[in-house]
Amino acid sequence: MGENKWMGKRWEDMDTDVLVKIFKELNLVELSPVSQVCHLWRLACSDPLIWSTLDFGLLKSNYIQTRASPYIWVDDRSDKRLARILRVAMAISCGNVSCMIFHYNLFMKDEHLHYISERSPHLKRLVMPAWNRITKFGICQAIQRWEELESLTMPTIGHPPYIMEEIARSCKNFAELKVMGSFDDLFASAIATHLPKLKVLSLRCSKVTMSALLWLLDNMVNLEVLNISHCLLFEIVTNGRRQVIHELDDQTLEKASRLREFHHCQSRSCLACQRMMVDEGIMRWYRYEDWFWRRDEVSSLDLQDYGKLFDAECEALTAVD
Repeated sequence: MGENKWMGKRWEDMDTDVLVKIFKELNLVELSPVSQVCHLWRLACSDPLIWSTLDFGLLKSNYIQTRASPYIWVDDRSDKRLARILRVAMAISCGNVSCMIFHYNLFMKDEHLHYISERSPHLKRLVMPAWNRITKFGICQAIQRWEELESLTMPTIGHPPYIMEEIARSCKNFAELKVMGSFDDLFASAIATHLPKLKVLSLRCSKVTMSALLWLLDNMVNLEVLNISHCLLFEIVTNGRRQVIHELDDQTLEKASRLREFHHCQSRSCLACQRMMVDEGIMRWYRYEDWFWRRDEVSSLDLQDYGKLFDAECEALTAVD
């Protein structure tokens, strides 16, 4: 009898698209050694289909709040862990990341942001970590490199005009903004002045002044989608008191009617609205479900489930002892 010969392809000879489908099921820790097997596997591991979204939503810093600026102290091991993870991710992705998501309790430094922006020049969407240790120079330098940036989700910031100005100068296709925290007249004015062509704005679960909302509706003529769901809306009345608004008046609703989408909910019976009231307008996200901060009524801003590249197993394997 003749010998039976294996006629199938060897692993190193497989089509790249087949390898990509297989490697898409791996997380970052698993991809790292796979990418070192051979040139073909390395090429497949860096495919844009794998790296279109790099979701670090499970990655948090080990920190303690302090009274002095920057108001947090971060364990040095957390910084080293972040740097190590970023080195691996940026090396394998080869600049193919188009969407990057960070947890709101990841306290990044300028050096981390610098490293990312240099190695992900085609970023189109960014969900920012906490601002505390990122300087004005650091974020502006990163934005200058991200000329293709179209969408930004950011925690609130004390002086927003310089960021809006840098986005307007560097990111010509910028169209979506989500703010998590506080939104006042200064913020509204900065957006109207520097980003008049903004199409989508979400203020979900933020503390918003009524005058800032009206400023947007009166001045942002190109705005198509606005989300103020579960916001703590308020206005300043006699003697500087803050009066919470639980229902929008007809005039405000009429101004918002020109929008393609207007999401709003300030209901006393809504769980998210109740949480905003209990937290006095600054949502304590850590008190609630892990997925709660990722949700948005605007479909293009909703983060959905955590990504595969940095899943729970990957988070555990890279955890600091």
